[in-house]
Amino acid sequence: MPEAIQNKRWVLRSFDTALARKLQEELKIHPTLAQLLVQRGVTSFEDAKTFFRPSLEHLHNPFLMLDMEKAIDRINEAMMNNEKILIYGDYDVDGTTSVALVYSFLKKQYPNLDYYIPDRYKEGYGISVQGIDWAKKNNFKLVIALDCGIKAIDKIDYANSLGVDFIICDHHLPGDKIPAAVAVLDPKRMDCNYPYEELSGCGIGFKLLQAYAQRHQIPFEELIPYLDLVVVSIASDIVPITGENRTLAFFGLKLLNDSPREGLKALLESSVSKKEITISDIVFIIGPRINAAGRIDDARNAVKLLLSESRHTAGNNAELLNQKNTERRQFDMDITKEALAILEEDEIFTHRKSTVLFREYWHKGVIGIVASRLMETHYKPTIILTESNGLASGSARSIAGYDIYSAIKECSDLLEQFGGHMYAAGLTMKLSNVEKFIERFEEVVSSTIDVTLLTPEITIDEEIRLKDITPSFYNILKQFAPFGPENMKPVFVTRNLRDTGYSRIVGNDHLKVSLKDDEKYSGNGIAFGMARFEELIRKDAVDIVYTIEENEWRQEVRIDLMIKDIKSHNS
Repeated sequence: MPEAIQNKRWVLRSFDTALARKLQEELKIHPTLAQLLVQRGVTSFEDAKTFFRPSLEHLHNPFLMLDMEKAIDRINEAMMNNEKILIYGDYDVDGTTSVALVYSFLKKQYPNLDYYIPDRYKEGYGISVQGIDWAKKNNFKLVIALDCGIKAIDKIDYANSLGVDFIICDHHLPGDKIPAAVAVLDPKRMDCNYPYEELSGCGIGFKLLQAYAQRHQIPFEELIPYLDLVVVSIASDIVPITGENRTLAFFGLKLLNDSPREGLKALLESSVSKKEITISDIVFIIGPRINAAGRIDDARNAVKLLLSESRHTAGNNAELLNQKNTERRQFDMDITKEALAILEEDEIFTHRKSTVLFREYWHKGVIGIVASRLMETHYKPTIILTESNGLASGSARSIAGYDIYSAIKECSDLLEQFGGHMYAAGLTMKLSNVEKFIERFEEVVSSTIDVTLLTPEITIDEEIRLKDITPSFYNILKQFAPFGPENMKPVFVTRNLRDTGYSRIVGNDHLKVSLKDDEKYSGNGIAFGMARFEELIRKDAVDIVYTIEENEWRQEVRIDLMIKDIKSHNS
């Protein structure tokens, strides 16, 4: 394993000690728990009540979003005139859940609609000319675009010239100009004062339905069965689990665990053996399977799964997605292996601050995953490029603290198209510009990156002692869930621990740890992929960084330490 990954930076998060002390007195909880809450922006009794007891009443009025009135008016007009409505969405998890959400709800209100997912390889990301032409040819007067469209200036102008109206529901950063659509719903618009900016694409779709339901006096309870789709999008699109997203995710997970729609139920039954589904399970198990449809074949298969009404149909659709995910994994493994070999064989990459690789035959559907994989071993801003429709098409992934979108923007004169955010982006360029782009991008990254960022960072919430880890402490800690960006599972550090004599290697590369402190308190846990630390633990006092998990074994529940890193206490 490369040196950079072994020597991680440990960074202890700060917090306002006075606020934490005040909150601890108000809530009568362990001081560490009060500190964790303050770090998450919870600074009063009322904040804590909202945090620990999410309520659907906390959701904002959807009409606070700019253009919502226009959007609902246009939908109503289409329905009154019996116009055909097309629900159009991107081919990833956020896009396909958005389409399934809006289509299935509106279908109960109005029969004259259909849905459309662009082909990743023939049409590319977002609103396409082909999609607009298809809408025109099939006499759709109104298109509701979900999880895309905020930068489709020329495409919307083209649609307008054909008499095809668009309502855009997007959550990506707008450019300098807003498309001339009938309505553009995006809380990241500079002129939009909606109270929460971090909704997923599916979350924007949900707000559209919430507004429609309010306008038509449809009880809010009729929207609740769609929250399983919303939580899948929130988790898979890695949006912050704060504010409105936290509320939607909380109730979405409850639905996903208690009574999910047939499609998600079939997918869960075929791939997850746990009792309780978490955000993490969606990210690593459910999301990749839904994504695999668009990466390997046709994303409409994902929508078909999510719309499945019978157990039999859902089972067949889930089996297809599982097969596509197996194919996706093989592509992913093969390309990652080849990319790693390229990096290891050419010394030039050792001295670069960025990684950009291009092979015209790499599968476009997995290059984003490969970029993420490369960062596990070569921790640098990374772009993987392949050829698609005569252009070089790429996916970018960044390291913590570095804005890769801004770096790509500095190379925009070499690009045909680009979009994304701080940590992930997509881009296309002429094949003749690939080498120029590689050099320019490296120049930009080298001149703008703080070199300390190139060493992976572990952000630690608090330093605690083993005696702090009690059942009552953990019972409150688990109520911090659902965990995700900006509300990650708390990470702790405990120092000066020694082996009890029972730590050992398990499997090929894992370390089962059993450690004690000077007060004779002990803690047990697992360090996945860290067998290399066995000798250190045997001979030296160590500091450990970890999260806490509850595990059940033979009807006995215990609290385990999930080790993230280990260092010598004396280093």
